[in-house]
This record gives sequence, C-alpha cells and structure tokens, in this order.
Amino acid sequence: MNKKKAWKIIGNIIFAGLIILLLLPSGRVWVQQGLMKIGLFKPKLETSEATNTPAEDEGTLLSDYAGVAFSDDNGHVVSIHDLKGKVVFLNFWATWCPPCKAEMPSIQVLKDKFKDNDQVAFLLVEIEGEKEKARDFMLKGDMDLPIYYPESQIPGEWLGGAIPTTVILDKTGKIAARHEGMADYSRTEVSDFMLELTQK
Repeated sequence: MNKKKAWKIIGNIIFAGLIILLLLPSGRVWVQQGLMKIGLFKPKLETSEATNTPAEDEGTLLSDYAGVAFSDDNGHVVSIHDLKGKVVFLNFWATWCPPCKAEMPSIQVLKDKFKDNDQVAFLLVEIEGEKEKARDFMLKGDMDLPIYYPESQIPGEWLGGAIPTTVILDKTGKIAARHEGMADYSRTEVSDFMLELTQK
C-alpha cells in the first residue's frame, strides 16, 4: 500500500470518528469545551438599552420582578426580591442541552472565585424541572452549583427562546449583562465585571 492511499484511509477514519463524536451528546460537550479552552465563546458583558428594563429606580425594578421565584431541590423558594443588594448570576439551562452542559464547568470556576463573597448569588435554573437528571449531572461533573427550578413565569427580557442564556443582574435588579448561547465564564474579565458590580 502506498503512502497516499494509507493517508487517505487514515483521513477517512479520523473524519468518521469526528462525525460519530459530534453525534453523541457527550462528544459534542467535549468538543465544545475544547473550543472554549482555545478562547472561543467569550460572553458578552456589555449591556444594550434593549435588554434593560425601562424603570431606573431600585424600588420599581425590584417590584417588577417581585413575583419571580425559583425553588431548590429541598423546595426552598427564593424570590428575586429576596436577593436585593446582591449581584445575581442567572443561568437558564436544560439537562438535554449539550451547550448548557459544556459551559457548566466554567460557571463552577466562576462560582468558586466568589465563594466567600456574600454580595453575589448564583442561580442555575433548570427550566424543565428535571431534578433527578440535574442532580446526576452535577454529581458526575463533581460540581456544586446551586440548581433551581422555575416557580413562576420567567421574564421575557431574561429568557427569550434560546438556552443556555445567562443574565447578570446588578444590585438594583437591573440587567448588567445578558448572553444567549454557550460561553466560557471562567474568564478573568467575567469575574472582574462581577466584582466591579459588587462595588457599586
């Protein structure tokens, strides 16, 4: 067998392997995490006027979302209003979503950076209510992210039609940043952005 034919066979095997890898959900997660590690999928941290609520004062913003609530695995309900004065990192995801799963380790890194900061709250909202699958995913990934489930309608300005979607609220409840799609939240600019919000 000549070299040209051997390389063609090897190339076909690698191509077939990549196709199979991309068809498997766990394979897609692995590929997506690799792409994040090389610097792709940076989250948008700038705010556009369209994503902000029109109200500007803290009382009005918080009352707009007074009915928005999430529950944890133990049934403990947290209202957004309860988080007044904190920077809130909200991530909307589902257990069947490979990009959602791919970004979770980066969110764990971000959460670990703020583990001693009581001015920051993390709510990872599994929108389908798949408690057992969500717990299993966290255990398998050796992650301790706080999983919550919707107890009310999620505001449209937070979650449109795509997951994963991440929203960072400032201390007044105003959207400081919103990103649709997978992103690498372990990046220094994300933690710097959130730290700056805690100091305002």
